[in-house]
Amino acid sequence: MRLLLDTHAFLWFAAGDERLSRRARHALEAEDAERVLSAASVWEMAIKARLGRLELPCSVEDYVAEKAVDGFSILPVEWPHAAAVERLPLHHRDPFDRLLAAQALAEKLPLVTSDPVFHTYGVKVIW
Repeated sequence: MRLLLDTHAFLWFAAGDERLSRRARHALEAEDAERVLSAASVWEMAIKARLGRLELPCSVEDYVAEKAVDGFSILPVEWPHAAAVERLPLHHRDPFDRLLAAQALAEKLPLVTSDPVFHTYGVKVIW
């Protein structure tokens, strides 16, 4: 099963962080799991790292490249994903979350996230 990860879920899974729920970890570790990271999450991490709000053991570029080798695939942001944001209700204004919601809906992917706002967009959430 293809699973799109919210940025925090990606970071917590990659770090073995206990804040990741048991259900989410089980889904991500399943034999048939295809773990997908949005390019929007890479962009979000790069911004946060530059602002000093995210600390990784190496650059975001190297960190994501390492995780890609470990089995993560990267979902590019295509123009239909970006355009689909226009149709989403304004439940909140976080541009990264809105783009992830649009991608999850367009690609028909469940989203691994602890953020309850995604339910309001009709996204299938695993947590």
